[in-house]
Amino acid sequence: MTDNPLLSVDGLTVAFSSPDGPPVAAVQELSFSLNAGETLCIVGESGCGKSLTALSLMRLLPRPHGMIGAGRIMLEGRDIATASEADMRMLRGRAISMIFQEPMTSLNPVLTIGSQISEMVKVHEGLDETACRQRALDMLKLVRIPEPERRMDDYPHQLSGGMRQRVMIAMALVCDPKILLADEPTTALDVTIEAQILELIQDLKQRTGTAVILITHDFGVVAEMADRVLVMYAGRQIEQGTALELFDAPTHPYTQALMAAMPRFNAEGAQTRLKEIAGIVPALHERGQGCCFAPRCEKATRHCFDSMPPLRLMAGEHSVACWHAGSPQERHP
Repeated sequence: MTDNPLLSVDGLTVAFSSPDGPPVAAVQELSFSLNAGETLCIVGESGCGKSLTALSLMRLLPRPHGMIGAGRIMLEGRDIATASEADMRMLRGRAISMIFQEPMTSLNPVLTIGSQISEMVKVHEGLDETACRQRALDMLKLVRIPEPERRMDDYPHQLSGGMRQRVMIAMALVCDPKILLADEPTTALDVTIEAQILELIQDLKQRTGTAVILITHDFGVVAEMADRVLVMYAGRQIEQGTALELFDAPTHPYTQALMAAMPRFNAEGAQTRLKEIAGIVPALHERGQGCCFAPRCEKATRHCFDSMPPLRLMAGEHSVACWHAGSPQERHP
């Protein structure tokens, strides 16, 4: 890691107001950094806080109930966790941009593709109508939309799922942001289109130097895309390191279980039975005082249920929050 990362998140806590008491933390004490041109993959099951983390970085938490309860989000030395809404409107799309999970619900159904991309350029760069439209057309060509001149005047419902996702990528990159957040950008796409979208993101990252935070639950995607990996469970970071460190030596039982759940084939080429992780991610009000994964963990001991393990540095950039990580003398009965 460099001494001056592009983005530095320190102790981020995201909470939601509760009618029955104090706010409930959905993301707790999350810390990570991101360098220019780097891809960080955030991994975990649904309900682990991945999308909430991305929405927090964009300052798009559902209001009035969602809030940043603590922590800092430093973007090039500026804390955007406390920035005004007017300042955030100027930063979104220009400094930090996002590809949302469902393009059909993110695109305006009554506006053409060209007008939606052009609007981004007009708001952030103040160009005239002709220049905005030309920039939009250039972006459609860049994301490899077939017949881009004709597609400029199409509406979202006239495009396939893969093409709508390409339009979302074009909108996110049209103002050359320094950071691109991609929230499971290949959800509901077939494997061929998924491969094309991931290849496109890689290609655009190399062309533009944009840093990428990619949210996924697929370790196959992680292996292909990630420079570094952050594993989340029940709103907490439980393991973090370079992609090589995590694939070479996954340490937390949850990370190990996620990797074990990947499809595998035997020597004859037949798919083996998938391994499952028993149980589900606990609800916000059901998390105990110890490790949140303990009820599902085969290695859990009494100490795991009683006390939350701190995030400890193992080696290099590899850190893990588990009482059973490290040398035997560090473990608790």
